[in-house]
Amino acid sequence: MQTGQLLKCKNFQNCRKNSCKLAILMIAFSYKYQKVEGIIVLFQHIDGFLSHLRVEKSASNLTLLGYKTDLSQFFNFLSLKYSLPKEEITNDLFNHRTVREYLTDMQEKGLSRATMARKLAALRSFVKFLCRENIIAGNPIAAVATPKQDKKLPKFLYSPEIDLLMAAPDLLTASGKRDKAILETLYAAGLRVSELVGLDVDDLDFKEYFIKVRGKGRRERIVPLGSMASEALTIYLDKGRSKLGKRDTITSAVFLNRFGNRLSARSVRTILNKYVEDIALNQKISPHTLRHSFATHLLNGGADLRSVQELLGHVKLSTTQIYTHLTREKIKNTFDENHPRR
Repeated sequence: MQTGQLLKCKNFQNCRKNSCKLAILMIAFSYKYQKVEGIIVLFQHIDGFLSHLRVEKSASNLTLLGYKTDLSQFFNFLSLKYSLPKEEITNDLFNHRTVREYLTDMQEKGLSRATMARKLAALRSFVKFLCRENIIAGNPIAAVATPKQDKKLPKFLYSPEIDLLMAAPDLLTASGKRDKAILETLYAAGLRVSELVGLDVDDLDFKEYFIKVRGKGRRERIVPLGSMASEALTIYLDKGRSKLGKRDTITSAVFLNRFGNRLSARSVRTILNKYVEDIALNQKISPHTLRHSFATHLLNGGADLRSVQELLGHVKLSTTQIYTHLTREKIKNTFDENHPRR
């Protein structure tokens, strides 16, 4: 019975003792707010949180997996600490003290500050959801500070290294044609590996030299495609793609594995590592290194920061500004080499 209905109730109106009325009102009040006042088992709300991210935030499957993993690891930590199944962890155990202990535990295990900050961000998002749904009354971890981030500049390849990498695949084989197209597209369009493997054939516009990319949060953007990447893609689609996998396999994916299915992000990393080893490139790189190289080379060539932000699909300009640290070094070298009073 809701409070408003209770006030109109005949038994309530006929009650002569104010103490009875007060007691009934207190019962009604506690009933209304028992979700936020009582002991709540939190683990059961993770699925609801993930559904919220999927529906309202348009989070990708990869993002959802990341949140689920980060939250499960925190509950595993609490489970070991309190010798309880994680399904029985309650809100009184989720507080600023236990979260700080969790951060300390991660630091002792050698996790980077960036990883720690990401896991803390997942916990904060979960808490925000719990508060919004009136599952808990307030933010129990508001006092926890984000670990100070290391100022790491993104790795990138120089143009001669890019040229060596692009020349590595064997174009006489179907997989070599595919790999060449993968490398050229990653660098030419500055794609995330998830965006690359998510490309469908209909996303390619060779007439206008554009591709349609689905980025984080399922946001779409249009990215120009250079002539070299377009040529590599055309050769692969015309002479390589149909030779991968079974002939009767029907898929819209651009990049296929040897079974004719959509290529995975992990496979792209394996492909890249193979060619890095082939050309004896003495550094460890990832597909994201080609994205960093794309941004760095554009800025070094005179592109403005806003344009690079749009091409990369960054929501915030501050995310793109990290690349300006790389271009400042070039500016300083130019000054040192050319200024008469350096």
